[in-house]
Amino acid sequence: MVAIGIDLGTTCSCVAVWRNGGVEVIPNERGDRTTASYVAFTSTEVIVGDAAKGQAVSNLRNTVFGIKRLIGRSYDDLRVQSQLRRWPFAVIDDDGKPSVVVEMKELAEDRLGTEVKDAVVTVPAYFNDSQRRATRTAGAIAGLNVARILDEPTAAALAYGVDDESKGIKNVLIYDLGGGTFDVSIVTVEDGTTFRVRATAGNTNLGGEDFDGRIVAYFNEDFAKTHARVLFDDHKALARLRIVAESAKKCLTSSPVTRVHIESLTDGIDYSCELTREMFEELCSDLFIDTLKPVKQALSGAKMIKSDIHDVILVGGSSKIPKIQSLVKGFFDGKPLIASINPDEVVAYGAAVQAAILSGVKHEKIPNTLLVDVVPLSLGIETARGLMFRVIEKNTPTPCRRIKEVSTLEDNQTVMTIEVFEGERSLTKDNKLLGVFELTGIPPAPRGVPKIDLVFDVDANGILSVMAHDKSTGSNNGIVIKNECRLNPKDIEKMIANAIVLREEDEQQKMRLQTRNNLETYIFSVRRAVKEDIDKLKNEEKNNVLKKCEDILIWLDQNTDRLAKDDFEMKMAECSTKWSEILNRLCKTDWNRCYKRQKTENRSELAVNDLATNEENGKETNGNLY
Repeated sequence: MVAIGIDLGTTCSCVAVWRNGGVEVIPNERGDRTTASYVAFTSTEVIVGDAAKGQAVSNLRNTVFGIKRLIGRSYDDLRVQSQLRRWPFAVIDDDGKPSVVVEMKELAEDRLGTEVKDAVVTVPAYFNDSQRRATRTAGAIAGLNVARILDEPTAAALAYGVDDESKGIKNVLIYDLGGGTFDVSIVTVEDGTTFRVRATAGNTNLGGEDFDGRIVAYFNEDFAKTHARVLFDDHKALARLRIVAESAKKCLTSSPVTRVHIESLTDGIDYSCELTREMFEELCSDLFIDTLKPVKQALSGAKMIKSDIHDVILVGGSSKIPKIQSLVKGFFDGKPLIASINPDEVVAYGAAVQAAILSGVKHEKIPNTLLVDVVPLSLGIETARGLMFRVIEKNTPTPCRRIKEVSTLEDNQTVMTIEVFEGERSLTKDNKLLGVFELTGIPPAPRGVPKIDLVFDVDANGILSVMAHDKSTGSNNGIVIKNECRLNPKDIEKMIANAIVLREEDEQQKMRLQTRNNLETYIFSVRRAVKEDIDKLKNEEKNNVLKKCEDILIWLDQNTDRLAKDDFEMKMAECSTKWSEILNRLCKTDWNRCYKRQKTENRSELAVNDLATNEENGKETNGNLY
């Protein structure tokens, strides 16, 4: 029994297997090494691949394609609705989610002469948790055990690493521009055996289909000028235009000019048009330039500059476009681009290598290979006053596990509401809420006393799970990430850009709220100490302090949004000075030292920068309040 690698692409797919000491790409029944990602339904059969694509014009409503852009999203998602308007076929709202299954298993079994149960399936690096889960589910429906969800750029790096005998450390940038998605990853390769993803960036709504769309729009406009009519409502004509647009784009990769001709495009009217490479580049110039933005983001995320990159690898059919290659080469100051493995096959090639590794295949070309992916966006929780506390930082290698010890915000609190976010901003209101769950049955106690372990797990497939565990009762609860919760790559790109621009403002806001929280914790600590006192203070002293505490807490609630960091610091100094003698009597020591010890022991302070880490078990503790 063998495991195969599947590059499940937006426009075409590829299957490969490690056999006889090398990777073998498995051709389809027509002998082609890639298969169009089309599925057609007729009255008698289901047609897959190029045959389905070939009959698309005559069977518009029952031929589906490009569904990878929908996988893992909700039906009501605006991005889904925008895609549906472009397609001639109908997508049904199935309990709020569109779904699709592409069958790639049977051909592999026929070719290999053995049963195939295991597969490594690749996805864009910026596929979120719900999209990865949906891909795994699709594999299960197809009868496959998806042994690993592998990022496409990582698979490409692994493909080239198999034949790379060089020693030492080098940084590789993978530029993966496919039919429907675009990914950039920077991978550090150590001695050809360890592959560590340093940073990722990309856009799952940018690729060859978008270039085709610009050509179709141009043809439509040209047809309207010539024949005084538009084709927006003629789905059959638009489908035929899209087919010739894709062919024209491919032709312009090797030729400076191409001519298209369609007989009886609509109502018996023929259409002909000449398209030059220069005109094509002008139509798509903004899209081409947009591909450099994720390159810059990946470099920034990896804390590298252009000269730190040793190799630039081209992946995906759209990376063959001459203007794309010229832009990338120019960006890297003339560095030669690597495309020795067919860009359409390289991802499946790497997936096959990973499948062989997971199957226990031993070969001199794949000795002890280790793949390490990263988290594309920081994951965290909301703390007091809406502060974002990052539990797992952006670009943390996966799989990873982080444990945070958290506690309650109110006295005698028995229910803890935990909100999980992803994003790079200091306040959760500026980030994306992934989900909410509650931990109940917490024994009543003063705030900050209960100890709750919050566990964040990101597995090797990039799938997130969050669990809360009450140490005193053993009570547990976790979160299920809904499909509609995760950010799409455009939102991620915007969020990262905003975080950079607003970094100083965010830092000031974070410090202001932390200072406010410090004051509140101080007041609660004083109030508790005074209430617990038996004989050191007079009743009048107690009453005065408790009254002042209540006044300050009311003042905080009423003025938090209007006051500056200095206001909270002045109030803290005022209280510390006024109560110094009383608190020294209570603690028989300097109150500031007593307060610092108390807030550490009771976890009663939001102390993002005061983090204790146990490297042996990966456990981290902080003073977050809920």
